[in-house]
Amino acid sequence: QVQLVESGGGLVQAGESLRLSCAASGSAFSSSTVGWYRQAPGKQRELVASISSGGSTTYADPVKGRFTISRDNAKNTVYLQMNSLKSEDTAVYYCRLRIVGLDYWGQGTQVTVSS
Repeated sequence: QVQLVESGGGLVQAGESLRLSCAASGSAFSSSTVGWYRQAPGKQRELVASISSGGSTTYADPVKGRFTISRDNAKNTVYLQMNSLKSEDTAVYYCRLRIVGLDYWGQGTQVTVSS
């Protein structure tokens, strides 16, 4: 069983930065693919960024050039550095870990960007 705990959300002004963290329990973290998703009110949950076990990254078009996903396998943690935040980035951000056909989600952390 894997547990994911997100942190780092909050209220910021447009143009500011936040760094989200997703800390995972368990010993197989380094073999996992981890993604950050977000869900705004009234909208579907969408992929923001993901990082594979080998460090390959993907980003949604709206965040390319502004967000950076990274991982520290020694700390079982994935980060999402969010720069130049916009009001449209306001959402609950969720961490998702996939490994060997298993799928785990965190509880989410709220990010609110005021314009």
